[in-house]
Amino acid sequence: MTFASLWPVLAWSAAAVVLWAGTGLALSRALHRNNIVDTLWPLGFLLVAAVACAVTAGRHGDPLRQGLLLGGTAVWSLRLGWFVGRRSAGKGDDQRYVDLLAKHSGPPTLNAIRFIFAPQALVLYVVSLTVQVGLAEPGPVAAIGWLGVAVWLLGLTFEAVGDHQMNRFRRDPAHHGQLIDEGLWRWTRHPNYFGDAAVWTGLWLITAERWPGVLTVISPLLMTFLLVAGTGKRLLERSMARRPGYADYARRTSGFLPVPPRLYEAVITRRHPAA
Repeated sequence: MTFASLWPVLAWSAAAVVLWAGTGLALSRALHRNNIVDTLWPLGFLLVAAVACAVTAGRHGDPLRQGLLLGGTAVWSLRLGWFVGRRSAGKGDDQRYVDLLAKHSGPPTLNAIRFIFAPQALVLYVVSLTVQVGLAEPGPVAAIGWLGVAVWLLGLTFEAVGDHQMNRFRRDPAHHGQLIDEGLWRWTRHPNYFGDAAVWTGLWLITAERWPGVLTVISPLLMTFLLVAGTGKRLLERSMARRPGYADYARRTSGFLPVPPRLYEAVITRRHPAA
C-alpha cells in the first residue's frame, strides 16, 4: 500500500468526521440536549466507513476485506446507536454533560464544541483509523483476518446479549433497586464494555494482515483504554460503588475480561484467604 492510495481515504474520512461533529452540534442546539452525541457517536463510525469505502471501492483494497470491515462497522454502529437512542428517548440531557459544561464559563455552544464534540470527534477519527486503512489494504483475507471476524462476533454477542439481559432484568419489578448478577453479568461486571473492546480488536485483526494496517493497533488500544480507564468503567464504578451490595458483587465478579464465576472466586479466595 502506498501513501498515494491512502491519503485520500484519510482526508475524506477527516471531512466526514467534521461533518458528523457539525451535524451533532446543530442537533444538540436544536434539541437542547448534548447527550444526542451518545446516539450519534457510533453512527459516526459508519459514516467514516461508508465514505472511506466509497473512496477505495474499485480503486484500492480487497473487496472481501472491504465488505467485512464495512459490514462489521455497520452492524455494530447501528445496533449501538439504536440501543442508546431508545434508552435516552423522552429524557432530558445527561447529568454528566450538564455538570461538565457547568464547570466552564463562556458561551454554551463554544463550550459544547470544546469539551464534548471536538474531543469525541478526535477519538472517533483515531479509533476508526483501523477501518480507514483496512479498506485501502490490498491482498486477500487470510487466517488472521478470519480470526478477527471471530473476535468481532464474540464482542458483538457480549454487547447485544449483555444489553438484552440488563433490559430484561430492569423491566422486572421484583428487581427494583437490585444489581444484576446473572447471565453474562456474572462473568464480567461490564459485558457491554468488553464487547466494544473485542469488536474493535476484531476489526483491527482484519486489517492487521498487512503493513501499515498492523500500526493501527492504536485504534483498539485507545478504545479499550477509554472503556477501562477513561469515561467508561472507571466513572461508572465510581458511582456504582455507593450502591448497597456492589462491593460484594465486585469482589466475586471479574472487572472486565469474562471469567467463569467459579474460577474467578477460586482465584480470589486463593489470593485473599479468609482470616
